[in-house]
Amino acid sequence: MSETIQIETHYLYPGALFASTIPHNVTTVLGSCVSVCLHDPFLKIGGINHIMLPLWNGKGLASPKYGNIAMEKLLEKMLSLGSAKNRIQAKVFGGGEVIGNDDSLFRIGERNIEIAFELLEQYKIQVVGKSVGGKFGRKIIFNTQTSAVMHKFLERNDLS
Repeated sequence: MSETIQIETHYLYPGALFASTIPHNVTTVLGSCVSVCLHDPFLKIGGINHIMLPLWNGKGLASPKYGNIAMEKLLEKMLSLGSAKNRIQAKVFGGGEVIGNDDSLFRIGERNIEIAFELLEQYKIQVVGKSVGGKFGRKIIFNTQTSAVMHKFLERNDLS
């Protein structure tokens, strides 16, 4: 009789991050926000963040809602779980212009995409997949064990 492996689930809220050695399917919904999925194929562990704004300005709490903080904290978490930086691979999702004129004016989605790719390059982490930009939001489900990402485009009214 074969054993069925139960995979845990986790919902990732905006401004949060998650990483685990235990296999999880992590779900999040992205509009102008960006998620970076990190995966160590050797240890089969992964982590994900949900970036709301590109840069922390140094005032107030250094929250992972900011891209520069979220990337640093997620990488630290992956390393604390035993991963080696040279093995980590990344997939990047989100950054759509879904809010309308206000989003276009401030280019939040575009700036979130830029900071994610700049930091991945700075950390020398290879990007192996992406779905970024455009006019739609996204729902993603990231498998931390396999790095597989199920991805669905969402209309503006699906994001609320």
